[in-house]
Amino acid sequence: MTETSIPHAEQSLDEEEITPLAVDDDDETDAPETDDDTEATSGTRVKKAAGEGDLFRQSEIAADYVEGLLDILDYDGDIDELVAGGRPMVEVVGAGLQNLVGQRGATLEALQELARLAVFRQTGTPSRLLLDVGGYRANRRKELAAVAKNAVEKVKEYGEPVRLDPMSAFERKCVHDVVNAMSGVASESEGVEPSRRIVVRPVD
Repeated sequence: MTETSIPHAEQSLDEEEITPLAVDDDDETDAPETDDDTEATSGTRVKKAAGEGDLFRQSEIAADYVEGLLDILDYDGDIDELVAGGRPMVEVVGAGLQNLVGQRGATLEALQELARLAVFRQTGTPSRLLLDVGGYRANRRKELAAVAKNAVEKVKEYGEPVRLDPMSAFERKCVHDVVNAMSGVASESEGVEPSRRIVVRPVD
């Protein structure tokens, strides 16, 4: 079985792997997932609109929480709250935010879970809030698309499954989306966190 490595994001002081607290982000069916980390891949970002008031309220609560954290940590960043792809989103934009992302997004995932918990405490409803810092998720999605395509090429060339490195739920979702859009291959997740990974297999 072929091993394929994935590119790593810039390391920071925080290298802790975080287990999600509120919402299970990985769809265990491994079909084209509509659970976490659909990340508004190609959806149009939409400000508050009819029927999206509750989602926008979640993004506002999370944005207030993140703003408070930035003040405590003495980081400067512009915070945007919005609704995209049917889910609340908060984006932090600015320079010098790498430490808020962490190694392979570990710190970002932790901050996202804290923001989701803040939303839950105010609304009583689990949130699928998506937090991004410094455009990390968009950049990582591009990297993972290249990883997925490379794995598919190897599967088609050699006819054998390819096992990718362990990934977060967000990263697995990105890979699943790319693989499931291609013919002749399928992807599935195996293992348990934090060593859960994707296997790309040939199909008839």
